[in-house]
Order: sequence, then structure tokens, then C-alpha cells
Amino acid sequence: MQSVDRVPGCGDVLCFRGYHGCYTALPGLYTLVRVTVPPQTGRVVNGEDARPHSWPWQISLQVKHGSRYHHTCGGTLIAPRWVLTAGHCIWNSVIIVGVVLGEHDMSRQEGTEQVRDVLRIVVHPSWDIDHVADGNDLALLKLDKSPVMNDSVALACLPPDGEILPHGTACYISGWGNLYSNVCSSLQQALLPVVEHSVCSRSDWWGINVKKTMICAGGDDVSGCNGDSGGPLNCLGQDGRWFVQGVTSFVSSRVCNEVKKPTVFTRTSAFAEWLSQVTEPSLLFRLRLNAASPRTASL
Repeated sequence: MQSVDRVPGCGDVLCFRGYHGCYTALPGLYTLVRVTVPPQTGRVVNGEDARPHSWPWQISLQVKHGSRYHHTCGGTLIAPRWVLTAGHCIWNSVIIVGVVLGEHDMSRQEGTEQVRDVLRIVVHPSWDIDHVADGNDLALLKLDKSPVMNDSVALACLPPDGEILPHGTACYISGWGNLYSNVCSSLQQALLPVVEHSVCSRSDWWGINVKKTMICAGGDDVSGCNGDSGGPLNCLGQDGRWFVQGVTSFVSSRVCNEVKKPTVFTRTSAFAEWLSQVTEPSLLFRLRLNAASPRTASL
């Protein structure tokens, strides 16, 4: 048995110090899966291969054409049966979509992949594809069944409601999309420092196109491109844990990497209530804390 400090920010699951990722347990069972592959956090700003399975909450949203599936957007596993992605990724709800978890190299089968069907799609009610700059670029996908949590698949931690990151905070975008317009089969990551709203909303930056429910990061050297849409902005918390602070929303339409045009993300901490309202009633794995102390839990 082991006692560990609870870390806030995981909604209906617990974060534990010393562990990489958010974890969950069946009520009464209290089993914990430890992620053993920490991300590589060098100061590379022009994109690099991610260490395999170091972002275990990263998923690939795939569209079916005929008998084959193709990557279309990224996403984040935030609860055992719920994936968070961008609203603009759900451009045609009648298309059959699948979710691949535990993916790294799309050019080959690695044995870590888990494929799930999507039972339900919930797009944020205020999202409008014709008015991207209005924000609310979020969608939740309910999976047909929970994936098996292991070293390659784990839940993401979400930040506390309303949290705002300081200017210059080092975050990482991850995805299979273009970095400098190159299509990559292996999961990529790139360092994107946060650009605070007062800077990003200047007239020679994004101006009024950036709302306070968004978060800007990167710009100039590297940014998220088409295939990164819907994927996570991963930021290291003060407690040493990674939190998904943003969902990749849009970049400049002229060129992927443009001065004073950082990548714009939907800020997850601005939508904590909506995320909870949609996912909480259907969570299959909930750790009930009323029988445990507020600071520790026995495992």
C-alpha cells in the first residue's frame, strides 16, 4: 500500500505526484497505471520526433474512405471514454470516424495501437465553422468502449478552471501534422512558448481575432499546421506534471510559420464547466473520494 499526494486538475480522475499522466480507478479497486516514458523536453523549436508514447493521451482522429482509414486531426484522451478535439475537425458528422490510441509511427503496426469507434459526437453549442475567430472550437467524442490504460495510453490532466499561463511558459505541441510543411509518419513535437493575450491581441499580431478564451503559443519559427488541428498543447505544471492547456485551433492562412502570428489554441481552462457537464454523467471509471482523506489516497 502506498500513500500519494493528490494533485488538482484532473476532473473526475486523480493526478498523483511522481507519475506522468492522469489516472483513474474503478470505485473500490484503486488500481494505478504508471506511465514510464517521460517526454523529451529539449529546446528544439523547429520540430522533432517525439519520444515514442511520451504523450500517451495523444490520439489520431481518422476518417474512413472506402475500406481504409486516414489521419485527419489530433485529439486528447481526457476521460476513459471521451476524447477532446477541435470543433472544426468534425466537418461532416455523417462520415464514419475512428480513434486510434497508442499510436506513434503511422507507417507501420507497432502493437501498441488501440482502435475505438465513435458512438457520439458533441460539438460545443457556440461553435460556428463560418466564424472561427468567435472561438468555442471544441468537440467531444464518446468512444464505444474504454481503452486499456498502459504505458502507451493514458488520460491527460486538464488545468484548473480559469487558469492563465504566464507569457513565455514553455509548452509543446504534438501531432502528426506538418512542421515546416513536411508530412510526418511519426508523432512530432515542437516547443511553443506561450504568448500572453495582451501581446497576441495587438493590432499587428492577431488583433480582435484572438479572444480571452484562447491561448497563443509559438509563432515565426514553428507553429501547428493542418494535421495538428485538434491536438493538445502540453504544458508543464508547477507540480512537475503535464497539463493539456489548449486544443489546436488555427494558424495564419498565408503561411504556416508567420511572424507575429502564433498558433491559436482553444484554452481548456475556459471550458472546464462545459467539459464536466458533457463527460461527467457518462464516466465509467470514477474514484469516489468521500471515503478518502482530501490529501491522500491509499493504493
